[in-house]
Amino acid sequence: MKKNSIEIRWALQFSILTIVWMILEKTFGLHDIYIDKQLIYTNLFAFIAIPLYIFALRDKKKNFYKGTITWQQAFISGSILSIAIAIFSPVVNYIVYTYITPTFFQTIISYRVAQGFQTLAQAEAYFNLHSYIMLGIFDALSKGILLSAIIAFFIKTKSNEK
Repeated sequence: MKKNSIEIRWALQFSILTIVWMILEKTFGLHDIYIDKQLIYTNLFAFIAIPLYIFALRDKKKNFYKGTITWQQAFISGSILSIAIAIFSPVVNYIVYTYITPTFFQTIISYRVAQGFQTLAQAEAYFNLHSYIMLGIFDALSKGILLSAIIAFFIKTKSNEK
């Protein structure tokens, strides 16, 4: 547990920032009035997620590996971070869609159907808590592990740093 405490701490921070981001989206009307722009603006969260991964891996390099880390060590650390985020993801999604924006699914379903993007059945099958929980887990793992591999390349200790 102590060995992975840095990743768990950063995963908790990631989860809290996700909730804050969703509160901001709701506050700025992206879950109702401006639902048509929600998909665009929600992707801006990447500008928070990427630096958070960088800070987490730098933290692991500095405070666990004493300033020297291999690509493999950084990649494993980032993967553990991604797994921890995936584990916290269902709770985050539950909080967001039950307490922060409980009408989000109704609103997005109505919008998607009215615009002719999906049938009611298609929209209801995709836009629901269970679907978003599964999507959150999958996104955390797939995007997080890919991001970890890339960031590990830049975080690893170069031969002239040793």
